[in-house]
Amino acid sequence: MRDSYTVTLPEEPPALPDLHKELRPRTSMPGSLLVSTFVGLVLNKTKSSKVVQGLTGLRNLGNTCFMNSILQCLSNTKELRDYCLQNHYLRDLNNNSRMRTALIQQDAQEFLRFLLDGLHSEVNRVLVRPRANADTLDHLPDDEKSRQMWRRYQEREDSRVSDLFVGQLKSSLTCSECGYCSTAFDPFWDLSLPIPKKGYGEVTLMDCLRLFTKEDVLDGDEKPTCCRCKARTRCTKKFSIQKFPKILVLHLKRFSEARIRASKLTTFVNFPLKDLDLREFASQSCNHAVYNLYAVSNHSGTTMGGHYTAYCKSPVSSEWHSFNDSRVTPMSSSHVRSSDAYLLFYELASPSSRM
Repeated sequence: MRDSYTVTLPEEPPALPDLHKELRPRTSMPGSLLVSTFVGLVLNKTKSSKVVQGLTGLRNLGNTCFMNSILQCLSNTKELRDYCLQNHYLRDLNNNSRMRTALIQQDAQEFLRFLLDGLHSEVNRVLVRPRANADTLDHLPDDEKSRQMWRRYQEREDSRVSDLFVGQLKSSLTCSECGYCSTAFDPFWDLSLPIPKKGYGEVTLMDCLRLFTKEDVLDGDEKPTCCRCKARTRCTKKFSIQKFPKILVLHLKRFSEARIRASKLTTFVNFPLKDLDLREFASQSCNHAVYNLYAVSNHSGTTMGGHYTAYCKSPVSSEWHSFNDSRVTPMSSSHVRSSDAYLLFYELASPSSRM
């Protein structure tokens, strides 16, 4: 194995803003702040590295490892990185960003959603949002209904960031009394996958995806109101993927949602680095839905105290590296899988055959 080396952020970076200062909770945020901060990060990572572009660490500014982990994963997202480096973001900047408040908790997934939403908002191509359309689409076939719902979404939310990260999820609700099936099509930025509990302590990513898309029975207090029966009835609910995104982020639900006695699942989830084929989870016929892994955000430790790191595959060299705050170390792809994996970043293998 190759010798490891460390690349650290210079003590006085030429342009990168103080992330601890700029991304802390505040009552107001000037327009384009997140974009300029992220672009500054990417520029400094490409300029500061003496070996390969992008291999620059980030100092921990006081329990900011969750932030560093996500920033490393996003800065190794090739098309988002190129969007910044080639200055294409400049033509999309607007002053209508809705990101006026920020509440950052110390969780990588929450920060990822906050950051992507902020970046999207600041380069949203839609400057004037149309009024919400209340017309029902329930009379349409599912394919047409999904297209109309996607069109309505893009009339309000349309950016290079959403082009990359947003997919469409289909939810089917079937009444056990009358058999009526109602469908909804919602955009998603990531998918939160439950981890099956098995006796031998190891599951596969496909197990998690199958559990996520498994048909669930809604009964008792969970009974929804059937729009045909006009009454609360026992129903079955099922998810499937209507539109696959260019970048698919999968969140492994390791942390208990209970506020009391919070716990963490340390189950080893075996996930593929290449050729993750998701066609079985498509809601309609799909010719291609194969993904390759390029980044992982890891969490080690417990709910009481832990640490975030990142494993990223360089879009320049195609080599894997471990990012542990300021320390950057080359690693073998055979070590990417671990029981610490928390967020998985996949890229569609063939963009030209995207749905």
